[in-house]
Amino acid sequence: MNNQPPFTITPRIVQQVAEIVELLTRWSISVESAQSPQLRRANRIRTIQASLAIENNTLSIEQVTDVLEGKAVIGLPREIQEVKNAYTAYERLPEWQPQSEADLLAAHGLLMAGLVNEAGAYRGSGVGVFNDRGLVHMAPPAGRVATLMADLLAWLATDPVHPLIASCVFHYEFEFIHPFADGNGRMGRLWQTLILSKWQPLLAYLPVESLIRVRQAGYYQALADADKQGDSTVFIEFVLLALQDTLSDALAKTSGKTSGKTSGKTSGKTSGKIVAALRQNRSMTIPELAEMIGVTTRSIERNLQKLQGEGRLRRVGPDKGGYWEILE
Repeated sequence: MNNQPPFTITPRIVQQVAEIVELLTRWSISVESAQSPQLRRANRIRTIQASLAIENNTLSIEQVTDVLEGKAVIGLPREIQEVKNAYTAYERLPEWQPQSEADLLAAHGLLMAGLVNEAGAYRGSGVGVFNDRGLVHMAPPAGRVATLMADLLAWLATDPVHPLIASCVFHYEFEFIHPFADGNGRMGRLWQTLILSKWQPLLAYLPVESLIRVRQAGYYQALADADKQGDSTVFIEFVLLALQDTLSDALAKTSGKTSGKTSGKTSGKTSGKIVAALRQNRSMTIPELAEMIGVTTRSIERNLQKLQGEGRLRRVGPDKGGYWEILE
């Protein structure tokens, strides 16, 4: 392949990969995480709800659960269809190969069935990504999509880079190409899960999307920063941190830990996680930090006070609309 995706394996990435592998090893020997169908289904539901919420689907976890159980749900027909499609697609993960274009198109066909006219086919026109300030990314012309995707899939099939890194690179490059008329975000997250699950099957049930949903602003900022820098390094670091934190949370839950039993050592770890989270999204609220890290809001408040007292953190602006400045 001539078009090697540009990225750098930094010391931070090497450390993140090592820590994720260690956490995954510990999680995989947990009887609950390895053998509980109930836990796997609950995590799959969390994954679907969060991935769709990033795309502005308003259904709650409870509503998503009801949809999948065949119960009546008051909601927009499109949003209900999105849930059904996503569940069908995630259930088909074991059948697909990450490097297969046919599987990629089939997955998009399932994910977007009844939602777009071009389900299961690359887009035939130009597309841009917009936010409230205007255009933030202009995707390559439609005429180049097939070639760019063929190159990306060929790289994925042949490059020896670690799957944790390869999955992040693919995710970013996929979003940069934006090969479909709609559904690119949820497809990118689905395909990263597929890549990871072929390496470690348990990762098919790790709800990383839930954490990305909490860090949504950071997710889009990492994509934008990678665009500006011309490579995916910053995005790799962002997603690996999300994987690391999600695994830490899963391990804590399967080990029977509770947020109400925190020692001084745990408090120190909580402070570190707060700083890491705020590096990705300085505007996170106390409830969002508590949900992401898995501790009480009181614990977050206590650690924020400690960080400010140590001169490592400073609040800029009001509680609503302000942000945290990291001083270390």
